[in-house]
Amino acid sequence: MHVIDSHTGGEPTRVILSGGPDLGEGSIEEQAQRLARDHRDFLTAVLAEPRGQPAMVAALLVPPKNHDSATGVIYFDIAAVIGMCGHGTIGLAVTLARLGRISAGEHRIDTRAGQVGITLHDANSVTVRNVESRLVKQGLNVEVPGFGTLSGDVAYGGNWFFIIEPSPVAVDSSNIRKMTDLAVIIRETINAQGPVGPGGDMIDHVIFQQNVPDPAVHSRSFVLCPDDTYDRSPCGTGSSGRLACLAAKGLLEPGVVITHESVIGSRFDVSYQPGVVGGVIPTLRGQAHVMAEATLLFDPADPFRHGIVL
Repeated sequence: MHVIDSHTGGEPTRVILSGGPDLGEGSIEEQAQRLARDHRDFLTAVLAEPRGQPAMVAALLVPPKNHDSATGVIYFDIAAVIGMCGHGTIGLAVTLARLGRISAGEHRIDTRAGQVGITLHDANSVTVRNVESRLVKQGLNVEVPGFGTLSGDVAYGGNWFFIIEPSPVAVDSSNIRKMTDLAVIIRETINAQGPVGPGGDMIDHVIFQQNVPDPAVHSRSFVLCPDDTYDRSPCGTGSSGRLACLAAKGLLEPGVVITHESVIGSRFDVSYQPGVVGGVIPTLRGQAHVMAEATLLFDPADPFRHGIVL
């Protein structure tokens, strides 16, 4: 299996160029459903230890569905096949440029969530125009032992988010373990109440957001991903959901660029324009760096060829 690894603001992306499973014909949504249903061993083999690493997201290239798209892609982590990935799209764009498949300028990519736009500025800098994002429910309360009633917003940004602001725990790298444990409990509690989206969608990410004293930064976030690891980047789809919340509450005007910072200090510059069905079209700019190009080997005699799954 031929792969190229990159990181976007510290968050790794593994682009799978060849050697993936046959997902048949149909839409990317149909192919993604087959991947999730029939190829669980493939997900863990690619991303779990010893071959993968915590927090890595994979981007499986598939043929595009729109004639004007450079490629199609299905994103997944070790726990789930996801709808969209902002940091992954930035990493994918830089990878495609390294391969000579795209050049500086504007391009489109087909994802499970829909067609997204990208602008490759140089070898490392990319702007993503995400799918329309929206605030779904404001002020949803959840009871958490030791913290009492916490209130947050349900938002869609290509994935499903529960966003708490201000954070009940200081968003600082020294609190990553504490925030991870709390966010897992919050997600489990919310999902126990039932779906939050029209298609039976459940919360897959939890965000803790807080302001910071640095005037160059609008706010800092901790983001829990479906695999229970934290996002090293500011999270592109999470930033999209947050923009939708700020817009719906009248706290940010269209076109105004703000800076989101991750819990490790990496940054995205983000803004939005009004969407066509009441949401917002987010724009996210960040940087990615290619780390490795490799051929993954899957020896039938290897007892952990499908990854370490406990």
